Amino acid sequence: MSSELLTADINLIQRILPHRYPFLLVDKVLDIDGTQSSRGIKNVTMNEPHFQGHFPGNPIMPGVTIVEAMAQTAAVMVGTALNMADKEMQVYFMAIDGCKFRRKVIPGDVLELKLTTVRGKPGGKVWKFSGIAEVDGEMAAEAQFTAMMDLPKE
Repeated sequence: MSSELLTADINLIQRILPHRYPFLLVDKVLDIDGTQSSRGIKNVTMNEPHFQGHFPGNPIMPGVTIVEAMAQTAAVMVGTALNMADKEMQVYFMAIDGCKFRRKVIPGDVLELKLTTVRGKPGGKVWKFSGIAEVDGEMAAEAQFTAMMDLPKE
């Protein structure tokens, strides 16, 4: 682990990711250890548009948005470590493996997204990550996913 962990607030996140409302799904990224690991935060609120239909009277965060939040956290980790702010980095899912959902995520929850890099290196296009999403220390979801990171040439 490096001696100094980095963080990314919402301003830096928006300089790295192209996502915007309603599909920006990470509020802060903490403990960024180079391209090895990070911990993201998603504050789940009733104001999110998916709760209108998923499900009326019983709002539950869709599992696919939980996995997307993991992927965005991984992209911010790599983007921060590789100084990709303002460089129009694009990230695309290639595969999602071993995805399991363990508990409901509802408005008011704070989703903690723990990511580790399984495979990938600076300058490489294909990266694989392992992610866990937790609420109050209880696992809500887990997945491994592969992404292609289209990193601009410097």
